[in-house]
Amino acid sequence: MAVQRQSQADRFARLEKVLSILRAHHEFTLHGVRQCIPGESPRYITRIVRDLESEGHLRELDDDAFCWARDVQEFPVQSWLEKRIHTTQLAQTPAADRPRERLLTHGAAALRTAELLAILIRSGRTGESALQAGEKIAARYAERMERLPEAGRGELKAITAAAGETAYCQIMAAIELGRRVMQANNGREQAVGRILRSEDAVDFCKGHFARLACDGTQEEFHVVCLDAKHQVLGTQRVSVGSLDRSLIHPREVFRPAIKDAAKAVIVVHNHPSGDPTPSDEDCTVTSRLEEAGKTLGIQLLDHIIVARNGAISIRAHQSK
Repeated sequence: MAVQRQSQADRFARLEKVLSILRAHHEFTLHGVRQCIPGESPRYITRIVRDLESEGHLRELDDDAFCWARDVQEFPVQSWLEKRIHTTQLAQTPAADRPRERLLTHGAAALRTAELLAILIRSGRTGESALQAGEKIAARYAERMERLPEAGRGELKAITAAAGETAYCQIMAAIELGRRVMQANNGREQAVGRILRSEDAVDFCKGHFARLACDGTQEEFHVVCLDAKHQVLGTQRVSVGSLDRSLIHPREVFRPAIKDAAKAVIVVHNHPSGDPTPSDEDCTVTSRLEEAGKTLGIQLLDHIIVARNGAISIRAHQSK
C-alpha cells in the first residue's frame, strides 16, 4: 500500500509540474512547453494538453498553439489533479470485484453484460474505468442488445472514449465468435434424436436453454415444436414476465406449433431464483395448456423448468 501511495504522489507531482507551466501562459505552443520541461516525455505533455482541450479548458489555435478557453485563474486545479490521479481504474478495485477475477472464480455466465464488456475493453480512460465504460454501453443497449453487433466504431466511441479501435475490434470479434458457437450448437441440436420421454426433454432443454437458466433475470416462456416423430422443428419465445394464466394464453403458446405444423410441443420457462421446483401456478398453467392442446390435436409432451440449480419436468414431478 505504501508503494501505491508513493506512486500516486509521484504522478501527482509530475502532472502538477506540467500543469503549472501551462497555467503560466494564456497562450503557448507544445514546442515551448517541452523546452520548459526538457526531462519530460513529449508524448506525456501532448496527452495532457489534448485532454484539457477535449474537456473544453483549452482551445487549439493551430497545429502547435493553444490558448485557455477562459480565465486560467478559474481553472479548478486541485479537483482536476485529483480526478486524474485518483481514478476508478480496475487496478485499484479489490481483486474479488474485478471482472476477470470474477470470471475465473464464478464463470462467464455469472458476469453482468457490463462486466463482460469491461473484459473486452480491457483499459479505461482518465476518470473512467473499463467497467464504467462497459456500464455505459450495456445501458445504451439494455433494451436492444440484438442491435449491438450492428454498432459502428463511431457509435460506440460516442458512448465512451474507452471504446477505441482495439476495444471495438475485440467486442465485435467476441460477438462473431459467440454467433459461430451458437450456430455450431444449433447444428448439433438439429441432429438430436427423438424426444419421447421426460428425461429426453430435460436433457434437451438443459442444453438449449442453458443461457436462459443461468443469465435470465426475469421469467421467459418458450415453446419447442416437435414433428410427428418427436424431433425438434424449432423453438420460439412466447413471452417475458411473470408466469400466470393471464399472461400465458394457449393461443400464443400454440401459434408457433400451428405455424410449424407441429404434432407435439414442449413448453419451457425459467426460474430466475435459481430453484427449478414447480409452483402451484406452474402446474395450473400446464394443465390448462394440456387441455388446449387436446382440442387442437397437438400433444403437450412436457413442461420443463430450467434454473441455475437444475431442470425439472413437471410431468415427472406430478407423477411422483
